[in-house]
Amino acid sequence: MISERKPFALYAITKHGIAIAARLLPQLPGADLFVSEKLIASAPPDALRLPLPMGPALFEAFPSYDCHVFIISVGAVVRMIAPLLKNKKVDPAVVCIDDAARFSICVLSGHVGRGNIFTERVATALGAQSVVTTASDAIGTLTVDILGRDLGWTLDDPDRNVTRGCAAVVNATEVLFIQETGEPDWWAVDKPLPEGVRYATSLEGVDPNDFKILLIATDREIGESHPAHWKNAVIYRPKSLVLGIGCDKGTAPDLVERGVTALLARHGLSLKSVKELATIDVKKDEPALLALSERHGWPLRIYPAEELDVVPGIQNPSEKVKHYVGSRGVSEPAALLAAGVRELLVPKQIYTEPGAGRSMTLAVARRAFVKRHMEVGSL
Repeated sequence: MISERKPFALYAITKHGIAIAARLLPQLPGADLFVSEKLIASAPPDALRLPLPMGPALFEAFPSYDCHVFIISVGAVVRMIAPLLKNKKVDPAVVCIDDAARFSICVLSGHVGRGNIFTERVATALGAQSVVTTASDAIGTLTVDILGRDLGWTLDDPDRNVTRGCAAVVNATEVLFIQETGEPDWWAVDKPLPEGVRYATSLEGVDPNDFKILLIATDREIGESHPAHWKNAVIYRPKSLVLGIGCDKGTAPDLVERGVTALLARHGLSLKSVKELATIDVKKDEPALLALSERHGWPLRIYPAEELDVVPGIQNPSEKVKHYVGSRGVSEPAALLAAGVRELLVPKQIYTEPGAGRSMTLAVARRAFVKRHMEVGSL
């Protein structure tokens, strides 16, 4: 839904508001400007007519934009948008500007909807003072609900422990961030960790009861292997896994889909941490692989046979495979090359089903994980 939205909607109902909007438009590419019908003659070109009262028009527009910028008082805006709100997962950002352009105020969806970022952007464009009231931003600590989002990380479950994690961080209680994988710059590397937050790179030796909450960046499913840690944690999914994949010609897309899901589950790995697929060039047009790529939004990386054949670290080389495709392996060397590593996380696995007459192969590699080195706050 979010990807289908337009970026910005601006609303102006006074002459001063129109002048402010005209200053903003060049700084907000793709923005639509809605202007009161009575003042449309003095509006910039391409402005859209806004009938007053604006409630019906806003009802139509509200779910269609990432951010709504009102050059209208906060109180009036709150009354108008209140009936339109659903939840913070889908509500767009709302920013208010006063009629003198002194303040840019974040009213709604500061974190998940990027309202705080939009507020700062508007303030910079106008030379105004930004007003951001979310606690983590105000005190400069971790933003638990969107940590790592700019790096592609996702929450494993946005409804589990997130509110409790936010409270623990802003109250500077005992919090442990455990990073098993993912990019190191989830927090500025030259900036001390916030008060109360400590850092580790392994679950081993950690008593989850020693901390108010654990924040865990992992591509593993730890619910069964570490139930106490899982129960007291917010789980983040960095995009750290590369799937090397191959299949017989004409393999059904649903079989490949089920195979990937089953094999990752067997090895305790999360589908949510897959970054991309990799295969040999002769399979670049294989419908099952293309369907898998499209369904999950995983890029499909293609390698020529001669490049795959010389990759070190192939655990299951096959002269039979080389006879048919020109390389001693497909899934294993493709995973290693795409991940940029020399060791497989999961060597080649074969998946088929009774009566299918076709099979697929899968190997998994984890992208290199550069551990942070912190002098303060580490376990």
